[in-house]
Amino acid sequence: MNPDAYARYPSLRDQVVLVTGGSSGIGADIVAAFARQGARVAFVGRSAASAAKVVASVPGTAVPPHFIAADLADVEALRAAVAETVARFGEIGVLVNNAANDDRHDFLDVTPEYFDQRVAINLKAHFFAAQAVIPSMRRRGGGAIVNLGSTSWKNKVAGYAAYATCKSATTGLTRSLAREFGGDGIRVNTLTPGWIMTERQLDNWVDAAGERAMDENHCLPGRIHGADVANLALFLAAADSRMITAQEFVIDAGWT
Repeated sequence: MNPDAYARYPSLRDQVVLVTGGSSGIGADIVAAFARQGARVAFVGRSAASAAKVVASVPGTAVPPHFIAADLADVEALRAAVAETVARFGEIGVLVNNAANDDRHDFLDVTPEYFDQRVAINLKAHFFAAQAVIPSMRRRGGGAIVNLGSTSWKNKVAGYAAYATCKSATTGLTRSLAREFGGDGIRVNTLTPGWIMTERQLDNWVDAAGERAMDENHCLPGRIHGADVANLALFLAAADSRMITAQEFVIDAGWT
């Protein structure tokens, strides 16, 4: 996909953006997309090597993306990442809650400890990232939060019930925050991807049966890529969507 063929959003230039889980997969595409818009982007992840590839993917941007190494399951580390972003770039206007881990698991084998680990990365990180960012958005007079969901629970996909539980809860978080902080000019929406052809998915789970499932269930031909998700994240963060909040936007080629 040629990024020059898609929309430019003047309202995103110089905007301060924080992306969680931005060093790989969909998150990497989101970081790159905002950087190309001229935003000042900080992104949080665990792999410095992967983060370096993300930064290298957008040469010549006005402000190179800034990587912050942190375990997103650690709330204090997450809060520190928010503080570092504000100190480096200024008040945060956009938060993209992208961090997730969709490891497969057998429901009958899930322990309380494993369940808590899944919640920590797939839901708790979203909750506390928003909590840490909202005061900054209030100080600047508004902002946009984009929470990433998943069609996994809509399609009743087996094999990762803890993950699906967390992703279904994203809708509740979005709608609650949209009501509570709309008066502060803060918009909150859910962006729900279908099966996105990231390196992780291709390496681990996209097989012949998966290809057939996409061919049978997609209304549109072709495959969905991280850049497709990033393009919608840009719109939801830009002033063009100024009166859109508490909504869910699905990118799954019509599967659900």
